[in-house]
Amino acid sequence: MTLLRTFLAVIVWLAIFAASPLFAVELYPFYTFNQSPLVQIYGLPAPDDARILAKGKTRGFLAVDLANNFGIDKNPRESITLDGESYRTTLGLRYGVGNGFEAGLDLPYLVYSGGFLDQVVQGFHRVFGFSQGERDKNPENRLLFQYSKDNVEQFRMDHANSGLGDIRLLAGMQLYHDQTAYPRVVALRTSLKLPTGDSAKFHGSGSTDFALWLTASEDYQAGKGHLTLFGAGGGLVTGRGDVLRGQQQHLVGFGTLGGGWSPYQWLGLKLQVNGHTSFYKNSALAEVDCGSVQSMLGATFALPGKFLLDFAVVDDLVFTVSSPDVTYNFMLRREF
Repeated sequence: MTLLRTFLAVIVWLAIFAASPLFAVELYPFYTFNQSPLVQIYGLPAPDDARILAKGKTRGFLAVDLANNFGIDKNPRESITLDGESYRTTLGLRYGVGNGFEAGLDLPYLVYSGGFLDQVVQGFHRVFGFSQGERDKNPENRLLFQYSKDNVEQFRMDHANSGLGDIRLLAGMQLYHDQTAYPRVVALRTSLKLPTGDSAKFHGSGSTDFALWLTASEDYQAGKGHLTLFGAGGGLVTGRGDVLRGQQQHLVGFGTLGGGWSPYQWLGLKLQVNGHTSFYKNSALAEVDCGSVQSMLGATFALPGKFLLDFAVVDDLVFTVSSPDVTYNFMLRREF
């Protein structure tokens, strides 16, 4: 609830002090994906913008995902505990190389700890009458990622750690842009994830992954503001990783659908849904072998200096445990 009050305070502050920026807010997808420790290690991409940068233009951003994971399950053959928090900070750069092409780089840094959000999440569940899912029967602010199958421990991490994640190289090509005031645009994007992170600490997968996807958006005039619809879809090919190597799915499908409404030049309200198929197989536990559909609700703010600030609350739409209980996504970005 403290984060919600902070979010509302930011909206009020911006309404008073930044109601007349020098430029209108853009509406684009939230730059985030499933932050489950078993998923974020692979090359699942965020949808990214459907607009390719013009030649010589640069976009820089700093994205932060605060994820609270809690899943405990077992059957006669398997048992799993995913309890802890992760903080993923990504420094991203995009550069317009000309002729409708764009190159990019994502540098992630991962931190795992017992965290501080357990009481916030339990309080939210109490207020809205949601099940605690045994949260109240387990230690608060604990870090424990552990999975056993057939009496063999497949992985275990119970100490806080931090380090560089898997670096991503990205490229994009503008397939269509109608050059109107409220444009319809389509881009083809691709990413190559390199095994630079420590897989034993869930900073990476130990594999090289390749993703290819289409992303599109269309703008409409909506009174004094504007409306944007966006979507993306594609596939991910994963290499032979170190985490649950014998249970990997090497082809994963993913997609995004969402939209936003900008009632003022300084504010855009956005709703987004991300989904993907399972990254693993040969398990009866949803924490391991299950796809995910996540909902994202938040806003984009236009700040002084032509900066854009995103804030979103991310939750699992289908109430499974293949993604974090809650993720808070922030991103600050600017074009030069």
